[in-house]
Amino acid sequence: MNQKSGAARSPSDRGFTEKQGQYLAFIYTYSHMFRRAPVETDMQRHFQVSPPSVHQMIVTLERNGLIRRQPGVPRSIQILVAPNHLPILNWLKINQSEPL
Repeated sequence: MNQKSGAARSPSDRGFTEKQGQYLAFIYTYSHMFRRAPVETDMQRHFQVSPPSVHQMIVTLERNGLIRRQPGVPRSIQILVAPNHLPILNWLKINQSEPL
């Protein structure tokens, strides 16, 4: 991705929508906190949406190259977006340069 130093970037400039960014941020934060990726039911509870809605979002994120999963392996979601491009909440005080 082409970055403009110091310029604010909108989610669409990053290659994902605001809603997709929220899912990516949740996956990143959950993985950071619990040292394992969330399952779809974790996201369903957090976003208060139906199981098909969560599954469709995961499929979309994977199809768009934003995450990777291992088929048949639970908790195998890996984020393929650099953490500094995610809309991480500042109050969590997560060091985004620290690998998961």
